[in-house]
Amino acid sequence: MVNAEKFISQSVTEIQKAAGNEKVVMALSGGVDSSVCAAIAARAIAENLIPIYIDTGLMRRGETERIRTLFGNIHLQIVDAGDEFLEALTGITDPEAKRKAIGERFIRVFEREAKKQGAKCLLQGTIYPDRIESEGGIKSHHNVGGMPLHMEFTKVIEPIRDLYKDEVREVAGALGLPKEIQHRMPFPGPGLAVRILGEVTKEKVAIVREANGIVEDELVETYRPWQCFAALLGLGTGVKGDNRIHGWIVAIRAVNSRDGMTADPLNIPFDDLVRIGSRITAEIPQVARVVYDITAKPPATIEYE
Repeated sequence: MVNAEKFISQSVTEIQKAAGNEKVVMALSGGVDSSVCAAIAARAIAENLIPIYIDTGLMRRGETERIRTLFGNIHLQIVDAGDEFLEALTGITDPEAKRKAIGERFIRVFEREAKKQGAKCLLQGTIYPDRIESEGGIKSHHNVGGMPLHMEFTKVIEPIRDLYKDEVREVAGALGLPKEIQHRMPFPGPGLAVRILGEVTKEKVAIVREANGIVEDELVETYRPWQCFAALLGLGTGVKGDNRIHGWIVAIRAVNSRDGMTADPLNIPFDDLVRIGSRITAEIPQVARVVYDITAKPPATIEYE
């Protein structure tokens, strides 16, 4: 395990050396990785740190409002770029292409915001599993393999690039971050786009966002999973009332893991699964059926794309 206090001290020095007197924009999503980076960077470069939260339009239910409340005391800049991301994803169905489109759009938005601030450095919360999966060809993370080859930033600073998720949580505790942040369930950088098989549309995002919210409502407090969510698999047939419908198939995914490199499905009682499925089909009229994913990692990944 990491020596948290020593790591924090070394990271402060590393950021100061890398940034010099330059202003630094950083990607703050509100998850534990970016929050740890923000706390360390604030110690290192103080007012030269410019934290930015990009609302991609692919976020969880109520996420932007939560971020605004949680980080309102650090002059967080919130950028609404939802239309840009949806436009960048139009017509794309290949999972890798979607991740790369999202990665490039993130960089372009950060470049634009950095120019306004006179910043030339980008700081982000890449962790070791992101690098392993991107460099190993498993999948491109938006902040590693999904990043464009050409960027206007002179430096990209990644202070937690060698840590696993459980080590990041340990550092968060040493930094005194709130438990809500320290133990927050992971959420993918590309957002709900990787929980939609095929092309991403505004309608699909709205459906999977609501289904995801129901799954979190039902499972997070009761089962404390490492990660749980809903994904939109495709279209299927069903019956609602006296009518045959052609509606969406939603998959529930809930796993336990230590570091995200391997994961096991949660053994959820059948009655609870039936209740969740009933809620999703009743509250989201476009959904025709619900399934539960029992696949471990490996052979599956945790997310669907």
